[in-house]
Amino acid sequence: MNKKQLLSTAQKHLKTLCIDIPDRSVGSKGNRRATEYFKNELTRHSWDMEETLLQVMDWKTDGATLQCGENRYEVFSSLYSMGCSVHGELVPVSTIHELETKDLAGKIVLLHGDIAREQIMPKNFVFYNPDEHQQIVALLEKSGVKAIICATGHNPALAGGVYPFPMFEDGDFDIPSAYMKDTEGEKLLAGRERTVTLVSKAIRIPETAYHVIGRKDGPSQKKIVITAHIDAKIGTSGAIDNATGVTVLLLLAELLKDYNHQYSIELVPFNGEDYYAVPGQMKYIEQNEGRFSDIILNINIDGAGYKTGASALSLFGLPDNINDVVQETIQNNPVIKEGLPWYQGDHSIFVQYGCPAIAVSSAWFIENMETQDITHTPKDNLDIVNPERLVEIALAIGKIIDNLD
Repeated sequence: MNKKQLLSTAQKHLKTLCIDIPDRSVGSKGNRRATEYFKNELTRHSWDMEETLLQVMDWKTDGATLQCGENRYEVFSSLYSMGCSVHGELVPVSTIHELETKDLAGKIVLLHGDIAREQIMPKNFVFYNPDEHQQIVALLEKSGVKAIICATGHNPALAGGVYPFPMFEDGDFDIPSAYMKDTEGEKLLAGRERTVTLVSKAIRIPETAYHVIGRKDGPSQKKIVITAHIDAKIGTSGAIDNATGVTVLLLLAELLKDYNHQYSIELVPFNGEDYYAVPGQMKYIEQNEGRFSDIILNINIDGAGYKTGASALSLFGLPDNINDVVQETIQNNPVIKEGLPWYQGDHSIFVQYGCPAIAVSSAWFIENMETQDITHTPKDNLDIVNPERLVEIALAIGKIIDNLD
């Protein structure tokens, strides 16, 4: 295929993933449609497919309300939280020390200030879970609180660009919670009334999802694993997070359809990177336990294809022979550069298992990760995507694979 044909194909995939399927959150009908679309596209290009059923949770809300005296405050149901209708004394908490020492049994706690500065990792998340986060969860679970209200600001590194961010986004955490802007929390604290009524019309729904893998087997047991997460946050079409990454996988499925070289190739659209339980990632680890040493390289695409600037390859532990090939690719592509290291993506799984890895993204996204206000919001749509970057990335990855063989 020439570049013009690849560009047209990329635009078709993006339209399917972001417009025809507007919701790819894990457990949703759209998520199942997206994985089925991926499977069908790879099957059409003669890839061997493996499909695994996942038991997951879908989640819906009809909104939340908070009333204190005569005043009403804007609040939102925390993603994957249980619903509630509770009335009681409001107790403000701004530090872990206050959380440890205040009597919270039967109360509604308002987390604000220092303790609410960042999103708390899900209690069962295995890849990154700071001691402080685990301590906050444990203290709340034994406190006897009726419900939690979180007054939050911005936390792009952990929660994306959304404001306010949900401090808790965890289907394994059973205390009902809601969140509000930090400025709204200040208004609540300024009032004299300390009895509140919180209603959150949220429900958890047992559902299914699928973890799929496409393979081209070579004579060697060594393999190259190319990944991108296919799920998106609730409430966003997930264009650069991460329909663009999946589109690159689909372009590679066509470019490599006649692949017949030494190493095996896997194309893996992880299902769950933006979901509290990362089920696809956990299933892949289970399926490959004891065999990560067979992976000579992981290439993970996430945040690629931003409308301005170059694409960026961030390199992790590459041996000299692979690094030489990658550096040559970068030097021969004026719109691809070496990027700063970052770890908020699925390549970190492979890095933790000692595999060489390349994280493919947009230079703009990496450089603005701590301040951007796009990911996990409705702004992450096709208006911010340059499909030409995706064609360039797919061709560059194809070249790297050919040169490694």
